[in-house]
Amino acid sequence: MKINARKFSNNEITVTYDPFLCTQSEICARQLSNVFRNSVIPWVDIDGAPTEKIITQIKKCPSGALKFSYKDKVA
Repeated sequence: MKINARKFSNNEITVTYDPFLCTQSEICARQLSNVFRNSVIPWVDIDGAPTEKIITQIKKCPSGALKFSYKDKVA
Protein backbone atom coordinates (compact mmCIF):
# COMPACT_ATOMS: atom_id res chain seq x y z
CA MET A 1 0.00 0.00 0.00
CA LYS A 2 1.44 3.36 -1.04
CA ILE A 3 0.61 6.54 0.84
CA ASN A 4 1.49 9.81 -0.89
CA ALA A 5 3.17 12.67 0.96
CA ARG A 6 0.65 15.23 2.10
CA LYS A 7 0.68 18.74 0.62
CA PHE A 8 -0.47 22.03 2.08
CA SER A 9 -0.25 25.31 0.15
CA ASN A 10 -0.73 29.02 0.54
CA ASN A 11 0.01 31.77 -1.97
CA GLU A 12 3.76 31.60 -1.32
CA ILE A 13 4.82 28.02 -0.51
CA THR A 14 3.79 24.39 -0.62
CA VAL A 15 4.61 22.28 2.44
CA THR A 16 4.92 18.52 2.05
CA TYR A 17 4.88 15.91 4.78
CA ASP A 18 6.15 12.36 4.36
CA PRO A 19 4.76 10.18 7.18
CA PHE A 20 7.28 7.42 6.42
CA LEU A 21 10.20 9.73 7.25
CA CYS A 22 8.67 11.31 10.36
CA THR A 23 10.28 10.27 13.66
CA GLN A 24 7.46 11.84 15.72
CA SER A 25 9.83 14.18 17.57
CA GLU A 26 6.97 16.73 17.69
CA ILE A 27 9.39 19.65 17.44
CA CYS A 28 7.11 21.23 14.86
CA ALA A 29 4.01 20.98 17.07
CA ARG A 30 5.77 22.20 20.20
CA GLN A 31 7.48 25.17 18.58
CA LEU A 32 4.83 26.31 16.08
CA SER A 33 1.54 24.88 17.32
CA ASN A 34 -0.59 27.35 15.36
CA VAL A 35 0.54 25.61 12.18
CA PHE A 36 1.52 22.07 13.17
CA ARG A 37 -1.32 20.71 15.29
CA ASN A 38 -1.36 17.14 16.55
CA SER A 39 -4.99 17.01 17.63
CA VAL A 40 -6.81 18.55 14.64
CA ILE A 41 -7.32 17.32 11.09
CA PRO A 42 -5.89 18.55 8.82
CA TRP A 43 -2.92 18.74 11.13
CA VAL A 44 -1.14 21.48 9.15
CA ASP A 45 -2.80 24.91 9.07
CA ILE A 46 -0.70 26.69 6.48
CA ASP A 47 -2.44 29.98 7.35
CA GLY A 48 -1.58 29.68 11.06
CA ALA A 49 1.62 31.75 10.87
CA PRO A 50 3.58 33.94 8.47
CA THR A 51 5.34 32.00 5.72
CA GLU A 52 8.84 32.85 6.99
CA LYS A 53 8.05 31.35 10.42
CA ILE A 54 6.77 28.17 8.76
CA ILE A 55 9.94 27.90 6.68
CA THR A 56 12.12 28.43 9.74
CA GLN A 57 10.29 25.65 11.58
CA ILE A 58 10.45 23.24 8.64
CA LYS A 59 14.22 23.69 8.52
CA LYS A 60 14.35 22.40 12.14
CA CYS A 61 12.67 19.09 11.25
CA PRO A 62 15.20 16.43 12.32
CA SER A 63 13.89 13.68 10.04
CA GLY A 64 13.34 15.68 6.86
CA ALA A 65 9.69 14.64 6.79
CA LEU A 66 8.65 18.27 6.38
CA LYS A 67 9.81 20.11 3.28
CA PHE A 68 8.74 23.25 1.44
CA SER A 69 9.00 24.73 -2.00
CA TYR A 70 8.28 28.23 -3.19
CA LYS A 71 5.37 28.62 -5.56
CA ASP A 72 5.96 30.36 -8.85
CA LYS A 73 4.64 33.87 -8.77
CA VAL A 74 3.29 35.56 -11.85
CA ALA A 75 3.62 39.35 -11.87
